[in-house]
Order: sequence, then structure tokens, then C-alpha cells
Amino acid sequence: MRWSNLSISADGSLLDRAAPAAPPLPLALPGATVRTFDTPGFAGMTFYEVQAKSLINRVPGASRVPFEWTVNPYRGCSHACSYCLSGDTPILMADGTSRPLAELRRGDAIMGTMGAGACRRYVPTTVLDHWSTTKPAFRVTLADGTRLVASGDHRFLTARGWRHVSPAEAHQPALAVGDLMFGVGRFAEPPKQSHDYQAGFLCGLVRGDTAGLDRARERAERYLEDVPLHEALRWPETPTDGWRRGFLAGAFGSVGRADRLAISFTSADRQFLSRVTEALTQLGLPSRGPVRGNGVVELDRDLWAALRFRHLTGVEGAPLDASGVGVRAGRQLAVVDIEDLGLTLPLFDITTGTSDFIADGVVSHNCFARHTHSYLDLDTGHDFDSKIVVKVNAGELIRRELAAPRWSGAPIAMGTNVDVYQRAEGRYKLMPQILAALRDHANPFSILTKGTLILRDLELLKQAAEVTRVGLSFSVGFVDERAWRAVESGTPSPRRRLDAVRRLTDAGFAIGVLMAPILPGLTDTDESIDETVAAIAAAGATSVTPLPLHLRPGAREWYASWLTRTHPELAPRYRELYGNGSYSPQSYQHEVVARVRMAARRHGLHRATPAEARAIAETERPEQLTLL
Repeated sequence: MRWSNLSISADGSLLDRAAPAAPPLPLALPGATVRTFDTPGFAGMTFYEVQAKSLINRVPGASRVPFEWTVNPYRGCSHACSYCLSGDTPILMADGTSRPLAELRRGDAIMGTMGAGACRRYVPTTVLDHWSTTKPAFRVTLADGTRLVASGDHRFLTARGWRHVSPAEAHQPALAVGDLMFGVGRFAEPPKQSHDYQAGFLCGLVRGDTAGLDRARERAERYLEDVPLHEALRWPETPTDGWRRGFLAGAFGSVGRADRLAISFTSADRQFLSRVTEALTQLGLPSRGPVRGNGVVELDRDLWAALRFRHLTGVEGAPLDASGVGVRAGRQLAVVDIEDLGLTLPLFDITTGTSDFIADGVVSHNCFARHTHSYLDLDTGHDFDSKIVVKVNAGELIRRELAAPRWSGAPIAMGTNVDVYQRAEGRYKLMPQILAALRDHANPFSILTKGTLILRDLELLKQAAEVTRVGLSFSVGFVDERAWRAVESGTPSPRRRLDAVRRLTDAGFAIGVLMAPILPGLTDTDESIDETVAAIAAAGATSVTPLPLHLRPGAREWYASWLTRTHPELAPRYRELYGNGSYSPQSYQHEVVARVRMAARRHGLHRATPAEARAIAETERPEQLTLL
């Protein structure tokens, strides 16, 4: 990467060769130096370089964490990427309709997914944030003709996990020709309000059941201004697709019924039902009936058919309930081309409650919302990932604070809010200064990280450990590569993290590993626990600490909705565990700890002491739901 233009000058700002940014300063950051860079890995990001007033922060007394002091040289996280798509990309709404991405707004109900890897199901979710940016654009073409215009860092869910269209970093998994995407396939174009469509609508509505006029009176009266009723009632000799679309919309308004994925037409007029069947067939919609005597024609109960019917016909009054339907991949969603358009285009993205959405029929990733930026007048979604506050005077500040007579030399915890070894640390190099100060003052400290960049500072860590207590912990929730690509591909892979654990262990450090979150009834099986603990033990870790799922308000509601639809047999268990609050009962937590302890014994891994377990577990709690 081209970092030569990012060296820090004596006054704490970057050299002028880094292009200064022009966005307005957040109200909470007066006087900050604002920078943007043309480095591909940091495209679309803004760095606010501040001269902080303090670095060692006291933890609020009401907090449940077991430590009192923290150091956070960054606010926001450059581990994450900014994902964006063309504004005209149709997004699947919760009711089965679609709307262009650029037209979505906060509070809109759309469709997302929940689960991991291929074990995902559709669930309704809410748009939490919406923004636009300008980035180099790529076009991804699928076998069914879908064309998606996206930024290079945008991710889609494939059979090999989440894949970036064209990642800027070599370690990030890249989309490739032949990858199978997950979803339902390209959305159909909505019907044009042509003369044929209007005639077909009136024919289907009136011939089906004249009483149906009451259900669609406003639309029918509008069409009757252009199409005489006697003309609309004639069966055309050669119906056009426009007429067929309108006819099915009118027929549904008259005799149709929607029930979850099912679409059915009921009538005693067999000629009418045969016209319905013919129209469905000609539009490529599989159907059954009418069976002798029942007078019913029904579409195949399939999400693709249910969506295509709604989108092709423009039908009204047919809300879709796809909650709990499984997400699948298919050959029609194979990637056939990835093209750099050579253009910089306006692109859009959203934050949702499930951290994904359905873009023109395929599962698309978005940014996680984080609340740590709100006090800075920055939003908690895109801003967290793209606007990084850097305390450039961290080195001199911590030396001054450690030398102050009032400082007691208490242990300091790092990595408790955002990762101190995120990507931006690779250039700003604030941690070597901080570690050197802690070493020189023999002040005890601990670090919790997912970043393998910690190995850069191994010599400083060894020097500090000679004069004070140094605690190092890694977060490794699982070892399955597909799961990692699905939920946290912006971080080093679990195997790379475990390699770092091994190197730190070889250097003489006792490394604890946090295993979180553990989902009751889903990932708390003996097999899952054993596989993860075995890999942690093989890396040389000295302890492993399990952390069961906790459900904060907001996440609690949509998780409960997903669970009752996809695993209803677990609903009583979850009501028992979480009926009285966000955390599972101590009895369940003790049970999980005991089972992890047994796995640790099998693999020769010492368990964490109670103090270690509390320290690691409490620092990681804010990150849990990023895995769901």
C-alpha cells in the first residue's frame, strides 16, 4: 500500500501530500485535522486526527466489567469495510415488493436473512441508516442475466462464504467467476401501465367476479377512463404479455388469495380458470389445477414464484410472508463476469437489523451499526467504519498521565471498545509508543484483539513483561473458515489468529482465548465446542473462556422472531433463559463453562481462572451479535 504520504509530522498531523478532506467537522471534534487518502484499502474513509486531552479513561461505575481503566487510541474501526451498490438496484421489501436502493429510508421494513453460511433463512428487518458515497464501480453479471453494479469492497454471500467484489487487501476473500450466490434470482421488471395491461386488468377483475370491483374500485375506475368496459371484456385473439400481466392482477383482485408463499385463484368458471393457467404458463410461472371439482388454480409454493408473480403483475393486496424460508444457492446465480467499469459512480448503502439485505435477488452484506460514535455527532453505522478518530498525541499523553503523582499504577485494559490493532494502526503506529510508555513505568496492562498486527510489537511486549504483568487475549469464536467468511471476513481468519497465538505462546506469553458467542441449542453442541477447543489447544493457548449469547433490547426482538420461525422447538428454552433479561441465567453459563472445561481437559488445555474468565468475557460482550 502507498503509505509514504501518511507519515505523522511533528505537530501531530499528516504531511500535506495526504489530501485534506472537506466534510464538516463533527461538533464534538473542534480543531481536528481531517484527512482522506487515495490508498485503495482506505478509499471512502475519513480520519479525524485529534490532540486528545486524556488517554487513560476511567470505566463508569455502573459498568459490569471487572477493570477500572482503559486506553483507546482510536474511535471507530478500520477493520470493517464500506459496502455500496448502485442506487437503482431493486431491494426486496418485507411485503414482497421491491424498491430502488436510493429510495429507501430509515424505518423501512425490508427482507434480510439470519443464520450462518448456507444455514440461513429469510426474516424481516428494518433499515437503520441510509447513505451515499462515490466510488470506483464494478459490474457483476450472473448466469440468469442479473447485473449488479457495486464498489470493489462490497460483499455478496456465495457458497464459499462472503466474497468481496474486488478487495483492496490481499487477505480478503474475493468473488470469482463460477461462484454460486445465495438468493432467489433476478427480480422481474414491473409491468408498464400500457393500454393492454389496463384492458387485461379490467377483464380479469370483471370476468372473475363483478363484486371484485369493490376490492379494486379506484384502480378500475382509473383504467375505465382509457379502456371502454365492452372492449376490456373481450378475450383477445393473441394476448400480449402486457395483457396477461394485467389480467392476472385483475383476476387476483377478484378471486385471488395470498397465504404466505401460496397464490391461488378460486372460481366456478372453468374457462376463466383456463385463461388464468394459460397466462401463468406463458409468463413462466408454474401452477397446478384446476383439479376436477375444486375450481382452484394455485402457483407452486416457492419463494421465486411468489416474488415473480407479484413483480410481473404489479398486483395489489398480496402481502408476502417469507419469514423462515430457507436461503438457497443455484446454478442460475453463478457469477459469469466481473468487470471494472473504469468509472467512479454515486453508490448507496444501508445498515439493517440483520446486517444484510436482498439486492436484486441475491444476499448482500451491509455495515454493522455501532453505537460508540453517537456521542461524537457521528452516525453509528457507516461513520463507525469510515470515520476514524485518531488520537495522534497518544504516545506523549500516556507518558504524562503515567508520570502524574495522582496516578496509582492500576492495571489498564486495551481493546475493550475497538481493536487497538485494527488496520489503521499499521500506519499510525500508536501502540509502540503506548507500549513503550507502559514498559518504562512498569504499569500492568492487558490487550484483547483479533488483529495479528500485534506480532509487530512482540519485542516491546516481551520487554514490558520483564518489568510488569502483561495479559494478552485473542478472540476466536470458531475455526470454520466458511463461518468466518460469512460473519467477519474484515478480520484476520481464525487460523491466522491461532498462528499468532502460537507465536506469542512461543515467546513466553500465556494467551487466553475468548470463545463467543455461544448460541443455546445451536452452537453449544459438544461437537462444536470440541472442534473449537481442540484448535485453540493446538495453538498453545493457556485458557479458553466461553461466552453465551446475550440479547440486548432491539436485537432481542428480531432474534426471537427468527428463532420462533426457524427453530420453534427452541422457543420454550429461550423464554426460560432470557425471559427475565438480556443475559442467560448463571446456571446455564456455569453449564457451558463446565462443558468447555471438559473439552479443555480432553485436549490438555488449562481452563481460565475465574478472574481471567470474567476479564476476557466482559470485555467482549459488545461484539457478540456481529456473529449472527
